[in-house]
Amino acid sequence: MWEQWWRERGCRQREDQGPRWEGPGGGAEDGPRPTPVPTEASWPTVPFKDVFTPECKFKESVFENYYVIYSSTLYRQQESGRAWFLGLNKEGQIMKGNRVKKTKPSSHFVPKPIEVCMYREPSLHEIGEKQGRSRKSSGTPTMNGGKVVNQDST
Repeated sequence: MWEQWWRERGCRQREDQGPRWEGPGGGAEDGPRPTPVPTEASWPTVPFKDVFTPECKFKESVFENYYVIYSSTLYRQQESGRAWFLGLNKEGQIMKGNRVKKTKPSSHFVPKPIEVCMYREPSLHEIGEKQGRSRKSSGTPTMNGGKVVNQDST
């Protein structure tokens, strides 16, 4: 798979060197260099467990910018008591829990919407009409467990 990717992009590999980019109309030094594609061997390995433990539990919270952050329910900072957050660095590797803060972009995840609903925003005119109707159509005032209060005697 890796060799096919390089061949499709005009890359040739010599025995004495690694892959070289030979773009259209130029030598190895001309033209843009291809970005390397991560192979399965270069992906970060996460130890998977067959048993669900308390370490696997995270609290999901929505941050003020509508991103989702995950904090550990088990681990906290010893001195401050601040929760450990889940975060990824630029390479996509998991960061240590005590290094991640909830305000840093490395801990912000895009929420996955369950169902997208598009609602029309009501205008202020419509809101005012609905509030006016509810005041006029209010029934007889009640208190003391539902007993009707006589309004004429006051």
